[in-house]
Amino acid sequence: MGNEQEVYDEHQARSSTPTLDGEEVIDEIIRVKSTLEIPNGGLVAWLQVLSGFFTFFCSWGIVNAFGIFQSYYSSHLDVSEADVAWIGSINSFLLCFSTVFYGPIFDRGHGRALLLYGTFMEVFGMMMTSLSTKYYQIVLAQGVCMGLGSGAIFLAGVATVPAYFSSKRALAIGICAAGSSIGGVIWPIVVHKLQPQIGFPWTARVFGFIALALLSIPIAFLRPRSRPPKKLFDVSTFSEMPFNVFNVGCFLGFVGQYIPFFYMQQYASAVGVGGFSFYLISIINVGSVFGRIIPAFLADCFGAINVMSICTLVAGMVAFFWIPAKSEGALIIISLLYGFFSGAFVSLQPSAIAGMTKDIKVIGARFGLNTMFAAFGLLIGNPVGGIIVKSSWTGLQSLCGAAMVVSAVVVFATRVMVAGPSVRAKM
Repeated sequence: MGNEQEVYDEHQARSSTPTLDGEEVIDEIIRVKSTLEIPNGGLVAWLQVLSGFFTFFCSWGIVNAFGIFQSYYSSHLDVSEADVAWIGSINSFLLCFSTVFYGPIFDRGHGRALLLYGTFMEVFGMMMTSLSTKYYQIVLAQGVCMGLGSGAIFLAGVATVPAYFSSKRALAIGICAAGSSIGGVIWPIVVHKLQPQIGFPWTARVFGFIALALLSIPIAFLRPRSRPPKKLFDVSTFSEMPFNVFNVGCFLGFVGQYIPFFYMQQYASAVGVGGFSFYLISIINVGSVFGRIIPAFLADCFGAINVMSICTLVAGMVAFFWIPAKSEGALIIISLLYGFFSGAFVSLQPSAIAGMTKDIKVIGARFGLNTMFAAFGLLIGNPVGGIIVKSSWTGLQSLCGAAMVVSAVVVFATRVMVAGPSVRAKM
């Protein structure tokens, strides 16, 4: 009872009124006590990171690998590049948008149920993809079904890890987010090696079985630490202007973020290095592995929003340098650099949101709201890119660069709103 009494005395001393609402005191005691109980390391905490790594691997990792499906569907389905891009865009849109509904469910203590549901939906969707022969069937199976499943898997992982760390939070989430990049390296290799030998249908089934095996790890070890909030959804979130501005910045960034992941392989073929093009998706994701861990380590020292805004700005500049790149060497450099700096844009968002969230009990809902903004960016960016690329690769590359640069400016504006213009402010 000692800690509770100290919190109560401190709260009484700060109060400007002679009477104090007992419920507020209880909430303050619980908030401080939960902070003191954060493990910030240890076996159980790092098992959550391992579990989170595989939730990213099997959700965003598949999104990062969609370029290999884009190439296959473009050559085997009688539809346009823009139509094929809609498959990946619907998948990534639903992955993000569904978290708006999954977040409050997580906050009510049903994180493991979300994980089980998501695992079923993703594996079922991949199996249905293996049976699909028409465009609309692939949209429903890989776009809709897998998108809804991936959203539940992702939310369960990303909302669990912050509750186990305080000073190491950004690094822990960065390691989890690296799973999406490593997935972006491994999944294309799986498809590229198996498809010529066993055909696409059985390749898709093997894909699903691998996902099921990997997701058995978070099913075994993921342990969300959530105390149900008073409300299913806290509408006061919408009145927090810095958080809203941050969400707008994320929306803008996601308009351009995945354009190289979707189109780099086709661009390489268009400029005459087609035999090498397959490896570029993996190279982007290799760069992104380091881009999700190294900036996360720096974010624990200098602030997540500070590091995120700088890396996003550089990613936009790299996208503009993509325009004159037409050789293997130039495309390798562009792919590595873009993967590294754009990786920070994705991996540092959860840390930034956690830093702006005073009440950890609503962290799932806030992650969901932020990811909803990302959903619309993903839904717009790649299909619009598919339309633009019909007339101009430069237009596509410029869209990517401009979206990332403007996003960096808006994200930095959030930091100024919260911490002021001082360069020393950690935010």
